Amino acid sequence: MSNILIIKHGSLGDIAQASGAIQDIFENHPNENIYLLTTKPYIDLFKKNPFLKEIILDRRLSRFNLIYLFILMKKIKNLKISKVYDLQNSSRTSFYKKILFPNADQNQWSSSLTTLPKNTNKNEFDKRSVLERFDHQLKVSGLKTKNTLLPNFVWACENKMDFLDKYKLNKYIVLFPFCSPHLKLKKWPYYNELISLILKKFDNQYQIVIAPGPNEISEARDIKALCILKDSKALNISELASLIKNSSFVVSNDTGPAHMSAHLGVRGVTLFGSHTTAYKVSIERENFKPIQVNDLNKLSAERVFDKILKMIN
Repeated sequence: MSNILIIKHGSLGDIAQASGAIQDIFENHPNENIYLLTTKPYIDLFKKNPFLKEIILDRRLSRFNLIYLFILMKKIKNLKISKVYDLQNSSRTSFYKKILFPNADQNQWSSSLTTLPKNTNKNEFDKRSVLERFDHQLKVSGLKTKNTLLPNFVWACENKMDFLDKYKLNKYIVLFPFCSPHLKLKKWPYYNELISLILKKFDNQYQIVIAPGPNEISEARDIKALCILKDSKALNISELASLIKNSSFVVSNDTGPAHMSAHLGVRGVTLFGSHTTAYKVSIERENFKPIQVNDLNKLSAERVFDKILKMIN
């Protein structure tokens, strides 16, 4: 039995997207142990993944921290890894390759660079959608792919939702009106107007809820919806996945929870401005659709509400 290493550091949306690729790697290596190298925010989450034997922490300290780098590389080398699937495809993981397997091709180190299509540079290749790039990478590496283009994030859900008992949720719509402070282009400003339209149309048929992250709790007070917390703190990723999975509908900016929603199979819409396209980030699914505009400030609540009406029933 040999050992396989997958590298996937994050972000949250990236983790959801990589779920199908991780499953395909597992199914193509039925007699190997699958290890995964990731960062601290996703250690506990990945421990729930049924396709992984063990999770290894990468603190991603400076490359000039030679002591840390030596310890991490030694730990990986001691595993006697026969093949690496680099699903992060970053400059950092390319640096790791130079240390671990400097002369490896796609048979030993699978990455977007080692599997790059002929007569295509990486900038051109990166214009393809995320899932198409994963699919190409794994196929060139000799794998049969059944799940890569259809990620299933259900493995991340928390089995018990006792913490939600106090909220007495039945049918509910989840909104994710937040975004990183440095990514204001992703933020749609009309969630309260949308809430008014939903309540006017459906009365008490649906509860409207939000689930802010740790740095979004104070901002959540400005949204006229029920704020879901656990012990006055933000939900962890598995709890959030369960909240989303049991919802009737999701409306979100282009953030991690939107990608979770898409790959949990729920109905919903995500709102895109000029920062990227829904195609490139592979977010459109059978039940989860994008609304793409040039300027989110010009996207009316009425237009989003019309989309919801067409999809929710």
